[in-house]
Amino acid sequence: MTYKGIKWLILTIPTLTIGIWEYVRHEFLLPYISMELGNWLAPVIVLLVSLLFLTQLFRMIEQSQEELNRAKAVQAALEEREKLARELHDGIAQSLFFLNAQMDGLETLKLTENPSWQKLKESVHRTNDYVRQAIANLRHAASMNAIPWLQSVDSLMNELRRETELQFDTAWSIPEQALTPKEKVELLAIIREALLNIHKHAKAAHVQIKAIPTDTGWCCRITDDGKGFLPKDEERSGRYGLKMMRDRARAMAWQLNIRSCPGETAVVIQRGGGGHKKVPSDGH
Repeated sequence: MTYKGIKWLILTIPTLTIGIWEYVRHEFLLPYISMELGNWLAPVIVLLVSLLFLTQLFRMIEQSQEELNRAKAVQAALEEREKLARELHDGIAQSLFFLNAQMDGLETLKLTENPSWQKLKESVHRTNDYVRQAIANLRHAASMNAIPWLQSVDSLMNELRRETELQFDTAWSIPEQALTPKEKVELLAIIREALLNIHKHAKAAHVQIKAIPTDTGWCCRITDDGKGFLPKDEERSGRYGLKMMRDRARAMAWQLNIRSCPGETAVVIQRGGGGHKKVPSDGH
């Protein structure tokens, strides 16, 4: 029912009630009910009808107002997120892009052989990816059906779908309580890095993410059907994604295995030792 319809019902129900009551009283009940008793019954009947119908109408108005306020709050939040994302893009992201370009221009100098220089470039690379992901998260509203702490991965997949023809298949069954807050942060960082590496280097068409609980912990597998890479490619200058993933897994005492060949690359992150369930090969 529309707000206008509810308003008209609220205005007309008391009037119709008293009118109907007076008509019935004078036409049918006058021999049985005295004038004084009828005058006392009139406000009582109006009160009962009001309690019966008008309270429901007022509740409907309150619900409509709450929905309107929630919609306004969501719209205001989205506008603020878009504004913040634009400021990040125009400010920090652009600065990082130019800084990264300038550092690439210095690759021919002997300075780049210094370990400190490599660490600096790795930090710039990592920060640039994080800022890019933060912008993507801000520009996409959270899905009500998705797991809240997986929204950053969902946002990245949506961004990659728009930029490329990548297709994603996800199956996530790890209970949220099975991960500590720090584990969530580190696991999602590894997944994001794996997806970005696939986007940049794999030339894949399909990506599958499968996460399952095991007897002693959990296991997460990211598989793509790209061109793969050789072990020596992992040490190539300027490729920090795999190293970052290994460093994060090592810091959390997780097992991280990367298997690659033309047509299939699998990144497997696992917490827990022996006795785990076998991770399906996903049909590859």
